[in-house]
Amino acid sequence: MRQTRVTQYEDTPRDVVATGNDYPGRFVLPPHTHKRHQLLYAATGVVKAITSEGSWVVPPRRALWIPAGVMHEVHMDGTVSTRSAYIRQEAAAAAGLWTHCQVIAVSPLLHELLQEAVDLPAEYDLDGRDGRIMALLVDEVRAMQPLALNTPLPSDPRLRRLCRVILDAPALEIDIDAMADKAGMSRRSFTRTFREETGMSFAAWRQQACLLNALTRLGRGESITQVAIELGYGSTSAFTAAFRRVLGAPPSRYLAGDQHPREKTPPQ
Repeated sequence: MRQTRVTQYEDTPRDVVATGNDYPGRFVLPPHTHKRHQLLYAATGVVKAITSEGSWVVPPRRALWIPAGVMHEVHMDGTVSTRSAYIRQEAAAAAGLWTHCQVIAVSPLLHELLQEAVDLPAEYDLDGRDGRIMALLVDEVRAMQPLALNTPLPSDPRLRRLCRVILDAPALEIDIDAMADKAGMSRRSFTRTFREETGMSFAAWRQQACLLNALTRLGRGESITQVAIELGYGSTSAFTAAFRRVLGAPPSRYLAGDQHPREKTPPQ
């Protein structure tokens, strides 16, 4: 089903239903939830999703798994074309799929299955070709590699508030002592609490925030030089090296949807 909201199909007696939607640049889907788990695939463009637990950036040819009941808002950076599969909770549990938000790689096979799925009727034939496509889609989702494309948010209200501000305008020069002072905490207390609540050091989180911001901006067509300088990197080569070290490929290949480089976990 294309250019439609899934709301009217969530109770369809099928394990999987799929929709395809195109959005203009800067379009925002306000906070909402689904009865089903959602696989949100960015066929083209860059998507950012925000939940109470963090921020996830979805570059082209990657997808975000959003569990049922999780409140999320979705931001489209530039023109975006999405393909979403909505999977009943029982079917997802039987397949061993995730119980938390997770960006995943998308294989050529999964890409084609999602492209086909959005043109199937809501109540497709379970025993025919259409039913087999949807069953294979779930199997292929389960085989995909998780990717570290999120910046977790701490639960401490002081730290969460500061992190939300940083996510809007991240930069490498953001000083840890200044952040601790704004939070009304000592440096030692700030660093300890930050790591306990995010699983990352502040320096690693700051770099992750910068790189994911860069993904969004580069996806809008901004130049690598402009993005690198404004984020505080000394040169484009330093930025590209950091990008490759964390994400496994240089920006141009990564945004082209190259699935071959090994995508890495951010430093702790």
